[in-house]
Amino acid sequence: MLTTLLGWWVYQLTKDPFAIGLIGLSEVIPAVSSALFAGHVIDISEKKRLLLGFQYFYIFLISLLLVPAFWGHKMSFTPHEISYFIYAVIFFSGICKAFLGPLIPAMIPTMIPRKDLPKAIPLHQATTLVGSVSGHAIGGLLIAWLDISGTLVVIVFILIISSLFFWTLNKHYSQYKEERPKIWSSMREGISYIYKTKEIFGAILLDMIAVLFGGAVALIPVYAADILNVGARGFGMLNAASDIGSMCIIIFLATVQLTRNQGKILLAAVIGFGICIIGFGLSRWYWLSFGFLMLSGMLDGISVVIRGTIVQMKTPDHMQGRVLSVNSIFVASSNELGQFESGLAAKLMGVVKSVVFGGSMTILVALAVGTFAPKLRKMEYH
Repeated sequence: MLTTLLGWWVYQLTKDPFAIGLIGLSEVIPAVSSALFAGHVIDISEKKRLLLGFQYFYIFLISLLLVPAFWGHKMSFTPHEISYFIYAVIFFSGICKAFLGPLIPAMIPTMIPRKDLPKAIPLHQATTLVGSVSGHAIGGLLIAWLDISGTLVVIVFILIISSLFFWTLNKHYSQYKEERPKIWSSMREGISYIYKTKEIFGAILLDMIAVLFGGAVALIPVYAADILNVGARGFGMLNAASDIGSMCIIIFLATVQLTRNQGKILLAAVIGFGICIIGFGLSRWYWLSFGFLMLSGMLDGISVVIRGTIVQMKTPDHMQGRVLSVNSIFVASSNELGQFESGLAAKLMGVVKSVVFGGSMTILVALAVGTFAPKLRKMEYH
């Protein structure tokens, strides 16, 4: 819901696609900068206490946005000043996300037997996507019904309610059995492990590049407002389309597992994702655009399941935090970098050309990786 709100809010303030890209840049800089340190802290700390601390700090930061939402005009803030304030809040929230992003996935392997992870990981991803789908769709509707300020109140309220569930978790202590390592050696160990484990490195690198160039979702506010002319309600549904597709395929894969040729399936999914992004960029019909985005989400969901299963199954418990944090640099942060790339490309090339360019680059990169990385192409896990 917050992602939907911020994209719409900033575009309404600035009417500049590049301003949407700056949202991603504001978040990715602190997220990437602190990710390695976050992984080290996660692996040596009691995870429940860390989770609660950063969740409440995140709620505090998002609550600060209530000031310009309710009193921006009364305090004589200009639209650009409000957008700068939003970027500042997002910057500090990026530090929180560097910790919050890997925390719960790092706790999962200690909750569930390793043999059950291929079933558990898709279920975890599906529940996350249910929130994403409903958040994008409801966020757009709430903007239409309650305006930006009312929607922000709902978001802060839901964040507070969600934090109460974290109190029910058991404590998760560090899995280190020996003396805790120094910070730099600990961070190097995580990077080294990913680089040596070619299946992990190849999969997350491919996904990062695909998300970086295929981030057309960042420009949905522009398509909804100026190209498809569907307003806030249509914007919310378009924003949810890819997540709906991802949710459907991930729920399916939770019951029907991929048992062979995961590397080839991953490459094919990324190529198909790029084709869908090109189709969305060229479409001028709302439901066709919705269909392309939903199909792209289904293909992206396949990639998410394969990559997530590889990372969880091939990473020892005591390194989960560091590996997942490095993974967040390659993948999670590529969403924000992709948002910035989309905004910058839209400013330089025009909105439609930038989306088509991104989809084309995704296809070319996937073909190149498939050609020059035979280990990834032949990758299988059981």
